[in-house]
Amino acid sequence: MGVSQGGIAAMADPKVVHSTYVVERSFAKPVEAVYAALSKPEKVKAWYAEGEKHDLIEFTLNFMEGGTQRLVYRMREGTPVAGLVIDSEARFQEIVPNDRVVMATTMKFNGRRMLATQITFELVPTPQGTDLICTHQGAYFEGSPANMPDMLRQGWTDLLARMGKLLEAE
Repeated sequence: MGVSQGGIAAMADPKVVHSTYVVERSFAKPVEAVYAALSKPEKVKAWYAEGEKHDLIEFTLNFMEGGTQRLVYRMREGTPVAGLVIDSEARFQEIVPNDRVVMATTMKFNGRRMLATQITFELVPTPQGTDLICTHQGAYFEGSPANMPDMLRQGWTDLLARMGKLLEAE
């Protein structure tokens, strides 16, 4: 342990790096439509699982408290990590229809666990539609890229933009 900072012992060379960030997005759709985009397998697959930069290997979703979601994909040529297999597994901790979804996830790169997170989606009705607040609390393990929190924040920003396009098309 290192020097105490504000009553918290600082580690000289932390084995786990923690990061929390929030990504917010406003949609011109009612909360029921946004909730459906978070809960219906075909909708989640469209905005979350499928993508232009990777090949989908597996996607399953059992949307219920205690249920799981699994996403496995291989990064395509032309990306900085071509060939990398990413395996993301989640368990739904709490589901309040049309209000919030909380899930705990782990992510592996080529079979090696790199991080564990808690992700909370909050749906707030507004006169214009719905505000979605995505809070991502992560623990990043040894071997994770130093910029992993920033990469994931950008990833969630992009994913919620994809959700927006899906909702606009409805």
